[in-house]
Amino acid sequence: MEWASQLCENRGLGSKMTDSKYFTTTKKGEIFELKAELNSDKKEKKKEAVKKVIASMTVGKDVSALFPDVVNCMQTDNLELKKLVYLYLMNYAKSQPDMAIMAVNTFVKDCEDPNPLIRALAVRTMGCIRVDKITEYLCEPLRKCLKDEDPYVRKTAAVCVAKLHDINAQLVEDQGFLDTLKDLISDSNPMVVANAVAALSEIAESHPNSNLLDLNPQTINKLLTALNECTEWGQIFILDCLANYTPRDDRESQSICERVTPRLSHANSAVVLSAVKVLMKFMEMLPKDLDYYGTLLKKLAPPLVTLLSAEPELQYVALRNINLIVQKRPEILKHEMKVFFVKYNDPIYVKLEKLDIMIRLASQANIAQVLAELKEYATEVDVDFVRKAVRAIGRCAIKVEQSAERCVSTLLDLIQTKVNYVVQEAIVVIKDIFRKYPNKYESVIATLCENLDSLDEPEARAAMIWIVGEYAERIDNADELLESFLEGFHDESTQVQLQLLTAIVKLFLKKPTETQELVQQVLSLATQDSDNPDLRDRGYIYWRLLSTDPVAAKEVVLAEKPLISEETDLIEPTLLEELICHIGTLASVYHKPPSAFVEGSRGVQHKRLPARAGSGESTESPDVGQSVSGVSDAPPAVIPSQGDLLGDLLNLDLAPPTTTVPPVPSSMQMGAMDLLGGGLDSLMGDEPETLGGDLGGSPAMGVGVGVGVGVGVGLGPAPVGMPAGLGAAPAVGGGLGDLFDLGGGVGMTSGSYSPPRVVWLQAMKAKGLEISGTFARRGGVIQMDVSLTNKAMSVMSDFAVQFNKNSFGMAPAGPLQVLTPLGPNQTVEVSLPLSSTGPVMKMEPLNNLQVAVKNNIDVFYFSCQYPISLLFVEDGKMDRQVFLATWKDIPSDNEAQFQIKDCHLSSDAASNKLQGSNIFTVAKRTVEAQDMLYQSIKLTNGIWVLAELRIQTGNPNYTLSVKCRAPEVSQYVSQCYELILKN
Repeated sequence: MEWASQLCENRGLGSKMTDSKYFTTTKKGEIFELKAELNSDKKEKKKEAVKKVIASMTVGKDVSALFPDVVNCMQTDNLELKKLVYLYLMNYAKSQPDMAIMAVNTFVKDCEDPNPLIRALAVRTMGCIRVDKITEYLCEPLRKCLKDEDPYVRKTAAVCVAKLHDINAQLVEDQGFLDTLKDLISDSNPMVVANAVAALSEIAESHPNSNLLDLNPQTINKLLTALNECTEWGQIFILDCLANYTPRDDRESQSICERVTPRLSHANSAVVLSAVKVLMKFMEMLPKDLDYYGTLLKKLAPPLVTLLSAEPELQYVALRNINLIVQKRPEILKHEMKVFFVKYNDPIYVKLEKLDIMIRLASQANIAQVLAELKEYATEVDVDFVRKAVRAIGRCAIKVEQSAERCVSTLLDLIQTKVNYVVQEAIVVIKDIFRKYPNKYESVIATLCENLDSLDEPEARAAMIWIVGEYAERIDNADELLESFLEGFHDESTQVQLQLLTAIVKLFLKKPTETQELVQQVLSLATQDSDNPDLRDRGYIYWRLLSTDPVAAKEVVLAEKPLISEETDLIEPTLLEELICHIGTLASVYHKPPSAFVEGSRGVQHKRLPARAGSGESTESPDVGQSVSGVSDAPPAVIPSQGDLLGDLLNLDLAPPTTTVPPVPSSMQMGAMDLLGGGLDSLMGDEPETLGGDLGGSPAMGVGVGVGVGVGVGLGPAPVGMPAGLGAAPAVGGGLGDLFDLGGGVGMTSGSYSPPRVVWLQAMKAKGLEISGTFARRGGVIQMDVSLTNKAMSVMSDFAVQFNKNSFGMAPAGPLQVLTPLGPNQTVEVSLPLSSTGPVMKMEPLNNLQVAVKNNIDVFYFSCQYPISLLFVEDGKMDRQVFLATWKDIPSDNEAQFQIKDCHLSSDAASNKLQGSNIFTVAKRTVEAQDMLYQSIKLTNGIWVLAELRIQTGNPNYTLSVKCRAPEVSQYVSQCYELILKN
């Protein structure tokens, strides 16, 4: 309808009411009549005819047959008529490219018209006609307009260059338009500067490596000068451009902040958010003890608060951005808690977002205020909001220790209301409070037990069962309470069944004489009558533990639990940094990086905040343009540059790969839940030399279970359906380490480094699927150990995995073996063998891995980073003579030196530890109480890395020198050294 609106606009205000006549249906033969009118000698008749043509085009009629006649009307001085013809031309030029060439002469002529409006109109239309055939004819007119005396024409021409670049990038580069565009940044007119910046930014986005916007202090000064006089759109373009600049030092950073700060008081919220983005980024470089730093923090609060007085949709966008800002710098809004209090007429999406920010800002100073508000919210009518408010009270208790008692008493008051969903949410959060503050608030258990019958939601039932099992010794009738749940065992959700099994085993270990039948009953239900593999496996493990080594069972099941963390829903720091760099864009509303939702051919650049002054971090990305080669004289294998990563991921064929699977231990292929991390097969498999006796013995036999009491308790025979290896128990004597086969792991090289497990994809971002894991190298095979947790209400199945091209060709060497559907609240552990023979493309950082996981619900994307030590192969020990020759052969420019601080190992201990991760010591020499280890590493792609590690007796700081033909690898190798030596 754009044409229709322009048609009305061209008619002027007085005649808008009469424009409807152009849209009335006309008689047959209309095209013929229009043709005659278009060729009329009378100007008015011609104008009326063009309006009828545009009206027909607007309602979807094909009037392309009139192309030559309409183009003839271009030869006019009437601006209104010219606009209409240009509208027609933009619409039909693509379908009539040969005819469109007829208009070229007019464009050329119009670009030299004395009226600047006509010149600008011509150049704007040229940019909108996306026809390859005529673009080369438009270069000369565009060149003239870029240097036009009128700023209106120049600013229009600047945008036209970006449009032309989208059609034919090579042509724009060959004609030198990009250089002209760069010159326009120094233009005297601020709007021309803003449009030039917008055009260059647009082009730079589609060509991330082009370095078009070569920002330097002189350019930045020009942009800041133009900033004060631009329109609001121009200001946004300039501010976004400033956000991509990295100042040289904190003085320059402060100077830019001072000149951007006035934008915070702008009436347009987009300008305000763009200014906040620039200031949040440049604040990273300011020392915290600087007076200006405190001043800037105070100046950032009022504009953010002002955004919350806008309409609800704008409020929501502002709140999503504030959520990120508060996670990064809570001190900005710590005194502004009241503005986040919920109003009765706020829409639910604003209420929930405000609630989230309130919890993030909660502190000892304002907790009384916050709790009073939350208690009020818990009596609202909106169920979702009430649930979140009750959860928020629990989160406050966990976050602010001094408020825990007040929070618990508030929750007890809410339980007394007897509102079903309030009671259930309260019980769930009280369980977390017990985890955070053990042996402190257990006096409330009696009140909780009174509400047992009203619990009907799986999460609340599971929480209550956990409480009863954990504090069984304090609850007189704990066995009766748990037995009441056991009556409908098969009707319960998996989450409740697993919790009930564990709770009854805990109860048995605490009160063995009274609960023998109960534990026998639950073990039988879990192992014989259940078809859930997770439940069966856990049942077998408990049965085997209780039968074999009750002391070990007690140590495992009743082990002290780690305290839960304060904030479990914080955004991961590197993602938060990237999102801060995207404040005011869709990424900040979705809380996802642009690469997660932007499709198409454009490479999405990952942004990060600059390093703080004096931190020693490099703000530059490592130069990774060097070739990669091995020791031999073979031609170097160049890693391709990073292209369209998202495109590759989105077009992945997610069928299971057909690559041959390398031999891996059978336990790692299991799809069932592996509670002990070492694979159930290794725990329970056929190991005749270590097995002796039957699990339960014959029914007549009693197995002595001494758990702090001298009572013989007989567990019945092992179920018939138990796997072959389960009828026997390992010989007791090695303690827990032997019981769980923790000494050697599953085929793991002794002492090899494996990073801690991390959450790669949060459930809230993947429709309920949480993915966590780590990497390891076992027996020469790279393994990706993955935990898949279903936090949704529906069953998940048909899992598959695919990797994007990456720096070292990492690819799955087999399918993702999830053998059974994953039910709600279930977790499955899978070990995915990886090969390093997949397609190669350089990533940033080098060890970045982009993964797509598919299931029956959707395809989900995440990225993770693996330690490069995974790629260190077992045959990496170089001969001494070859080492010496290679060290001399590698240019000295390729040598990098690193410090490893606070390490207290002897040279021999360090050498042994490093050898566990395939870093081999070729030679060692000692000079003046300083040990020098010369070491070699070979990567899976044939790259050799040579290193010298200097260890001075009594000095905890080591010096590491690394030489490699691919120097970009060196910093990642040094990181591995540090991780291995310090773990």
